[in-house]
Amino acid sequence: MFEAKTDLKTAIFFADGCEEIEGLTVVDLLYRAGIPCTKVSINETPEVTSSHDVTFRTDTTISELNFDEYDMLILPGGMPGTLHLEACAPLTQKVTEFCRAGKQIAAVCAAPGVFAGLGLLKGVRACCNPTREDMLVENGAFLSRENVVVSGNIITSRAMGTAIPFGLAIVAHYLGGDAARALGENILYYS
Repeated sequence: MFEAKTDLKTAIFFADGCEEIEGLTVVDLLYRAGIPCTKVSINETPEVTSSHDVTFRTDTTISELNFDEYDMLILPGGMPGTLHLEACAPLTQKVTEFCRAGKQIAAVCAAPGVFAGLGLLKGVRACCNPTREDMLVENGAFLSRENVVVSGNIITSRAMGTAIPFGLAIVAHYLGGDAARALGENILYYS
């Protein structure tokens, strides 16, 4: 049963063609940690089909979301899901507003490229999937090849294989490093 450990809420955005593990792993870890997380479809309906033809249901759609209720916006990667996120004007507008207001944004795999394209990574240390590294560099980011990079109010990560440390970095942001380590040990990530 979910027991909230913070009043702050996160929203994670899913598009058709997303990498389901990058999104749903983060959702799972946040739920286990007690961090409220709303799954949001950028489609007109709550159903999303991943890049691997896995269809799942989100909690709501972007048109129904009240962004003012949220503290962090999270973008999973995957192709062509990331391209759909980039093309979603209501989402990119809010991501830009959040970042410029000092609110938290996070992205994994190809999705940090969305931040780069919006000019949000200029002068910021960040990482992403190797296929999008050029985009980060061309838009002024300081490229890192660490699995997860926390730069102020921006968290980035590299790929499906880094979904667990990415999720744990978000847990650490809200509940501290000890809580993130305890969760990592509980799921045998740190064994």
